[in-house]
Amino acid sequence: MTNIPITHLTLYKHGVGYFERRGPVTGEQAELTFRVEEMNDVLKSLTAMDLGDGRGGSGQVLSINYATPQSREERLAGSSVRLEDDRSLQDLLVCLRGRQVRLLLDQAESVEGRLVGIDEVPDRQPLASSLVSILLAEAGRVETVSLGRLRGVEILDERAEGDLRFFLDTSLTQEDYRRVVIHLTPGEHDLAVGYVAPAPTWRVSYRLVAEEEKDGRGRALLLGWGILDNTLEEDLEDISLSLVAGMPISFVYDLYTPFTPERPVVEEEARVAAAPVEFTEAEAPKGLGAGPDAMAIDAAIRDAMAAPMLRRAMPKMGAGELEAAVRVTAKGEAMGELFQYKIGTPVTVERGHSAMVPLVSARLDYRKDLLYNGAKMAAHPVATLRLKNRTGITLERGPVTVVEDGDYVGEALVAFTPAGGEINVPYAVELGVEVSETDSSRREMRGVILQGAYLRIEEWHVVSRSYRLRNKTEEPAVVLVEYPLPAGYALFETLSPDEEAGNHHRFRIHTAARDTTTLEVQARRLTYRREEIERQSYEGLRKYLSQGLMEREAYEKAAELLRLWEQIADAERRLQEIEKERQQVYQAQQQIQGNMGALGAEGKEGALRARYVEELEASQDRLRALGQEEAGAKEEIDRLKAELQKKLK
Repeated sequence: MTNIPITHLTLYKHGVGYFERRGPVTGEQAELTFRVEEMNDVLKSLTAMDLGDGRGGSGQVLSINYATPQSREERLAGSSVRLEDDRSLQDLLVCLRGRQVRLLLDQAESVEGRLVGIDEVPDRQPLASSLVSILLAEAGRVETVSLGRLRGVEILDERAEGDLRFFLDTSLTQEDYRRVVIHLTPGEHDLAVGYVAPAPTWRVSYRLVAEEEKDGRGRALLLGWGILDNTLEEDLEDISLSLVAGMPISFVYDLYTPFTPERPVVEEEARVAAAPVEFTEAEAPKGLGAGPDAMAIDAAIRDAMAAPMLRRAMPKMGAGELEAAVRVTAKGEAMGELFQYKIGTPVTVERGHSAMVPLVSARLDYRKDLLYNGAKMAAHPVATLRLKNRTGITLERGPVTVVEDGDYVGEALVAFTPAGGEINVPYAVELGVEVSETDSSRREMRGVILQGAYLRIEEWHVVSRSYRLRNKTEEPAVVLVEYPLPAGYALFETLSPDEEAGNHHRFRIHTAARDTTTLEVQARRLTYRREEIERQSYEGLRKYLSQGLMEREAYEKAAELLRLWEQIADAERRLQEIEKERQQVYQAQQQIQGNMGALGAEGKEGALRARYVEELEASQDRLRALGQEEAGAKEEIDRLKAELQKKLK
């Protein structure tokens, strides 16, 4: 059983706690008991210090021992002493067979020798009827003693005595728990022990008591309570307590389970060189605390909140009365990336109980707004109290109950808020104002730039959103519309936002009673694409020029390039026509030559043959002319391409 009390506890948000124990210890050891699942964290963090005996002397911590993680049967496998729960004396005598013992009998008698064994009688009184046999050391004879006369057994065999102690120590350790024994030098000690162990995360709960003054402004009392649970096997009595906000890095490392790594077998003939080793807050709102805008809350909601039944459930309370009723002693302290609440008064939590401790009590100015974000609450804005965190401490994330002018009006979540940050408390939906959204997008040409053989066409991608706000109440309302600006886009042709919070822009829109108001928001992003000039037309270039999208110099250069490509294309088409005509001439020549083969040289056949000869001579002349024209076309193409490359450069 743990014999050193807990004096301080630090709880974190990621499921661990740092426990500090301190107390006087007399003797050479102190014990702590932990659940099996806590052992890895304990072994990773346990620190023990002997702070002295209180008289100027000092002791030392010699070692810290704990049971190897085996089952009870595995730990007792090598022990010669094994006792059952309902017959421990008989089992002990059986286990001591052959060992040197001294039997202590009634009437102050004793018998010493080697234990032979026990003869049990299976009747209703085995202790009175069974016999114990012992080999007397001096007489060399075996003597029997009634088990009913036995008053004690003195074990004279050192190993048997050690096995009995080991069995008792093992029996003391429960299967779900492990003992950790701190061995000390002899004497008095002031022992301090610290360690990390799993613990339920602490939580926080807030109360926000608002008292409206005018123009949506007022003063509010913010109360924060830390909630902790005692799941330990002991009471926490008058301990000091710290609650840490933030998220330190933490992990489980198995130090408790024995591990024997495999080692490679290296043979002398197979030596190799060792391989190289490688080690791998929203911006300050412009409108907060300024401006005469008022917020309208639906009359139906107010009537419901003022109903007698609700008043009975939550009696009116003023911020002053509540502030006086709660004494806050917690102090905040920054810890680098973390924040710590130090509770100034001792805390007592019984085993299996939980507790609430006050963390913060502060009067803060607030402004009431209707905030609308369709992604978070469709169709209606949300009544929101907006405050600056001027408490001087970091506020951990947690639920908040809102009381306004003595009545419960709603609930919300307070986000993790550093000192100086903004606290937004959206606590109720304003059903009296309806908001609808309409989205559209389009592309607008911005310009055309000449880049080598391409036109770089710049376009605006424009996204538009239209908000339609319908106020169905009898009072004017002011709605702060929150527009999520897409990444890479910028507002244009839109009213300047009243506030900016990250990538959200907020616009303050006034709506008269029983009236409808609209808000148009436009954002755009510049995009680029390239098109080959060769695939353009003169009409398209002239259109870019007439619309002011293209400079005249660029137009003239692009037109000249287009003219050269067209001339090259005309010359290449003429080459194709020449080749086609050449093939036709070849076919005609083959036909003539075939006809001539069947004709004679005299008479009419001779005259026809002479005419075929003249046609062959004419076709040859045409082939020569086509060859010359082809050569000229190729020369023209080479010249045009050279001129084109020169202009492109």
